[in-house]
Amino acid sequence: MKPTAGELKATAQRLAPYVYKTPVLSSRWLNEMAGATVFFKCENFQRTGAFKMRGATHAILKLNDAQKAKGVATHSSGNFAQAVALAAKIFGIKARIVMPRNAPEVKKAAVLGYGAEITYCAPTLVARELTLEKIVAEFGCTPLHPYNDYDVIAGQGTTVMELLEELPDIEAIFCPVGGGGLISGAALAAHYFGHGISVVGAEPFGADDAWQSFCTGKRVSQLNPNTIADGLRTSPGDKTFPIIQQYVSEIIRVRESEIIGAMRLIWERMKIIVEPSAAVPYAALLREKERFSGKKIGMIISGGNVDLKKLPF
Repeated sequence: MKPTAGELKATAQRLAPYVYKTPVLSSRWLNEMAGATVFFKCENFQRTGAFKMRGATHAILKLNDAQKAKGVATHSSGNFAQAVALAAKIFGIKARIVMPRNAPEVKKAAVLGYGAEITYCAPTLVARELTLEKIVAEFGCTPLHPYNDYDVIAGQGTTVMELLEELPDIEAIFCPVGGGGLISGAALAAHYFGHGISVVGAEPFGADDAWQSFCTGKRVSQLNPNTIADGLRTSPGDKTFPIIQQYVSEIIRVRESEIIGAMRLIWERMKIIVEPSAAVPYAALLREKERFSGKKIGMIISGGNVDLKKLPF
């Protein structure tokens, strides 16, 4: 069953010693560009540089001693991989990570730096899952799903809980959509602790499986997503999708040029490093700014792990 309000509160208490309460920033210039008042919840300042630390840490906290003794494994293009690697290091357990060969080098290096073991695979969801199954069978470790897990969803939901503690009168929350862990947690937190907040997903046209799923009412998986937003190349899960269906208001798609433009604007005007996936929500707001004119908007900056040798601008 999806996490309850009480479970989200308990999750926040468990996580408090291990994750950062990240800052909320704003920019007058970006507000003027969007025609709205935008508050950026900066998870790029989270440990490992992304919101994924919340869900990974919470999932490991919920393991029993026998599971911890055999270690954990996961598949990820980078941010969840880093989060699991660091969380495992904190609790002194072994982490084995499956990563697609085309994952950003900066993310591969970070995973290795935290002491985890990497197994590389083809850049498809099927290849990731099959490789992970082999590792779990060989070593008996506990698989941690990067998004399709209620403990992970609850952990990610603490991002919006913090945002609402600081800004309870927000009218809409914009959030990137990949596998749906972040937006599921965000939507639940907005439902339980907010007041009539619209939760808006943002997704690239080149990886719009969540939008297709949302429109058709059936989960759609893309075998070969094509987008610079590497964190959004995964597909909704059977746990995240029903939450998205019930609690997300809409999903807005954006073009690659819009993602790159939004990313550059945030770098230039806010002086902070954000990765392409984190720029997708602001790109979505700019695309549909007439509909959100004058509103008070919370926006999740999901991460800031970028290969500085391969900037798109």
